[in-house]
Amino acid sequence: MTVWDRPEPPNPPVPLDREQIIAAAIALADEGGLEAASLRKVAARLNAGPMRLYGHISTKDELFDLMVDAVDAEILPREQPGDWREALHVHAHRTRQAALRHEWLADLLGGRPTLGPNGLAVTEAKLAALDGLADIETAIRAVETVSAYVTGAIRREIANLRAERATGLSKRDWQRASGPHVTKMLATGRFPALTKAVHSGTEMDAEKSFATGLDWVLDAVATKLTRPPA
Repeated sequence: MTVWDRPEPPNPPVPLDREQIIAAAIALADEGGLEAASLRKVAARLNAGPMRLYGHISTKDELFDLMVDAVDAEILPREQPGDWREALHVHAHRTRQAALRHEWLADLLGGRPTLGPNGLAVTEAKLAALDGLADIETAIRAVETVSAYVTGAIRREIANLRAERATGLSKRDWQRASGPHVTKMLATGRFPALTKAVHSGTEMDAEKSFATGLDWVLDAVATKLTRPPA
């Protein structure tokens, strides 16, 4: 039985419900990452004994599932865009924005599908955007492909943000500090393609890089949706 199917305990001695538990867990995770959202720490935040929580949630994984589903509610747009490309574009950007608000989300993206009502609604909305434009297998692969890009790009961005905080160096400061080593290595002539990229490539900020990559992925999806049947 999943956490979604198991009812909460009736008539608790002191009011405590999953909504309160999830809110406390998300606040703790926002402050200190997933390790800060243990059942013991959540119970302490709520001034309750840890055993009180086990009537509502059995494991840490169940707690994480509930937290992700709560954030999925933030990702769902109020109105479903009519165009498939706009719909997938909106969902991708709203997922990135949610991850920037809740960095721990990046650690949970890309695993098993979430089965909560909001997670299922997110998947439904993405598949529904492609309804009638392709067979169901193509639609599933399209959604998976876009999701894989979004997950990878978000994880990279969050990893860079964490590295900046851990080292105290901004991206620009890190590049300056690493510059002499990179210059020495490129001067060996062993990395001609990389040399060209370093000297001639255009640097983008994280938001523009995410948007550009997403557009390229959606362009590729479009070719599968418009390709005539064999």
